[in-house]
Amino acid sequence: MTKNVGSIERIIRIIAGLAILAWGFLLSDPINWWGAIGAVPLVTGLVSFCPLWTVFGINTNKSA
Repeated sequence: MTKNVGSIERIIRIIAGLAILAWGFLLSDPINWWGAIGAVPLVTGLVSFCPLWTVFGINTNKSA
């Protein structure tokens, strides 16, 4: 698994993931499960790998 997420994008993904998770958990029941979507950018930011970027041939990691 080659890292394909750069450092700035990684920070943005982690912050966005945490914000979406918090938003989902703070809201009432009907849309509370939407917060689980925040796990996607959070995990891809933490591991610096995005499977979708591989499909499209995108690599924002300058060190790779």
